[in-house]
Amino acid sequence: MSSDDSKIRKAFSDKNWQEVRADDTWQVFKIMAEFVEGFEKMSKIGPCVSIFGSARTQPATEYYNLAEEIAYLITREGYGVITGGGPGIMEASNKGAQRAGGKSVGVNIKLPFEQQSNRFVDLDKNINFDYFFVRKVMFIKYAQGFVFLPGGFGTLDELFEALTLIQTSKIGRFPIILAGKNYWAGLYDWMKDTLLDMGKISPEDLELFVMADTAQETVDYINNFYKKYALKPNF
Repeated sequence: MSSDDSKIRKAFSDKNWQEVRADDTWQVFKIMAEFVEGFEKMSKIGPCVSIFGSARTQPATEYYNLAEEIAYLITREGYGVITGGGPGIMEASNKGAQRAGGKSVGVNIKLPFEQQSNRFVDLDKNINFDYFFVRKVMFIKYAQGFVFLPGGFGTLDELFEALTLIQTSKIGRFPIILAGKNYWAGLYDWMKDTLLDMGKISPEDLELFVMADTAQETVDYINNFYKKYALKPNF
């Protein structure tokens, strides 16, 4: 036994250590249950676009209105809309989907705040998760495109995970649109002037996404992409 193991053993009695191991084992079944429920519900919905953005965005503001219009146009094209099910950009997107009579999906995460699903999520398409990583699989597996509006750490996390999965060929390429050029321009410049210049990414990596300013530009990019490629699940 290493000295590190000895220190850990001192922190836990044998009984407590066994309880921790037992809890870890049972946790696997809870994770499996979340995957099963998510797969069963999401597989019935059909082609969707996942829309991301800040939960702090207030109604009737520029990006709230843009998210609602993007979702409205996307569902008019026959796609469903997937969001995190919460307030802000998520609410606006679900609202736009419902306004168009389209499928409005919410994959909600249980948090100390932002816990309640917004009222524009279809009741039969509201799914709650305990685990971020299970929820993130649902966003990617059942989406044929990602749209990112201004957001914080969570939005950036989803963006860079999607880019990494495509870059490493773990999933097939799909449209990624950053909506709101003023917001995203600084991030793009940093990628180009720092990451690319220092050899941390390749020039073609900057072609994995586009920026757009309007809802119509966003939807046109998705439509044009699928004139070249067939719709299919991402895993």
